[in-house]
Amino acid sequence: MRKSLNYLFLFLFLVFKKESSHSCSMYKLTLHGKTYVGCNEDAWRITPRIWFETKRSTAYGAAFTGSRFDGSHGFAPQSGMNEAGLSFSRLASFTPARKTHGRLKPILNQTEFLKQILHSCQTVEEVESFVCQFDRSTFIEDVLIYTDKSGKYLVVEPYSTQFGTKSAYVLSNFCPSITSQKSALKLDRYRKGIELLKLKQDTTLLFLRSLSDSMHVCRPKIGDGTLLTSIWNLNDGKIHLYFYHDYRRNKTFDLTQELQKGDHLLSVESLFSKNAEFEKLGSYKTTKNTLWIMWTIMAFSFVLFCSALYFLTSFIRQKDQYNYVKMLLFLLGFVLSFYVFILCTHQSIFYFQAPYVDRFSKLVSLAAYIPNILALSLLPIFYWNYLVIKGKYWTLITRNLFLLNNVIYGILLCFFFYWRLCWF
Repeated sequence: MRKSLNYLFLFLFLVFKKESSHSCSMYKLTLHGKTYVGCNEDAWRITPRIWFETKRSTAYGAAFTGSRFDGSHGFAPQSGMNEAGLSFSRLASFTPARKTHGRLKPILNQTEFLKQILHSCQTVEEVESFVCQFDRSTFIEDVLIYTDKSGKYLVVEPYSTQFGTKSAYVLSNFCPSITSQKSALKLDRYRKGIELLKLKQDTTLLFLRSLSDSMHVCRPKIGDGTLLTSIWNLNDGKIHLYFYHDYRRNKTFDLTQELQKGDHLLSVESLFSKNAEFEKLGSYKTTKNTLWIMWTIMAFSFVLFCSALYFLTSFIRQKDQYNYVKMLLFLLGFVLSFYVFILCTHQSIFYFQAPYVDRFSKLVSLAAYIPNILALSLLPIFYWNYLVIKGKYWTLITRNLFLLNNVIYGILLCFFFYWRLCWF
């Protein structure tokens, strides 16, 4: 029992740990003395926001977009621009951890850190001086890019920074310092942006919109993908928003005029007409957005894990009829318990088509077959359960536990079909 409780505590810790950022993409284009930055935030959250923060005691007021609520710190910025024409984008990435050298300041909160940079800095050189004072290993799953209105840009990784002056630049979910161009081109949204900019470069809103469109994501399972597109005019302070990869309609803001209204936050959804695809996303229930589902399958996981240990013990100690079924129940209970753990820690499984492939874990990829295994084995298990109960071959506790497991199997299978995890 003590081991079971330890398992539960570990499970809860991993379930509630910070969810990794979602895929995103950006580009910057400098032409005819103007610099534009386009950002696509690809996320499953349904709370996209744009907000404006006046300078108050800082040097510059700024606008931000984002969708992840960070408690008392407000919404976490995904992109933004300040009055000086400095913009930034935050992209999900992966950097192998390493030791930091020197006595660097800790970053106490990522949201406040990102806001402080735009409220304090005017150029990418100032950004570089600022960020190099801090231990940025907290951004181990991110790459940041800053662009000022001169067209210079700075890529900020957890352990390095790189300046750039190219007139056109595209970045997606990788750290340039450790990723070859050949590997980067495997990302569709990055490759499409590069290809379009090779054919043409223009600073009209029509072209910039088409560039953002070419890099957007719309996955086939439920139509999710790019939640919010922002195009930032760094010289004129204009912001163009597009909602949920619908590039027919946009909302334009003037940063100076918005800051004169004081600090304020707007729901992006409320700025646009009804979007059927977004409503479909909002009604889709997963372990991450529906608390009762998460607690239900977590409880099922714990029961199945404890049951698996019980059936293994009974298999060893009690040699009765249909004893081999106990070993099958042990294996199935253990495997399903593990798969529920994966469902609570890998949100992307719910949105990608089955069988889900995890590029970081072969074990998680193999687990994609578990819903099919459960579906194929359910009828034989129900039949054995019927025989065991009718013949009273096992003890009362063992028979009832078998029945309880079958009920859980059936409910889990209903969830799996709803999430389209069974793919035969």
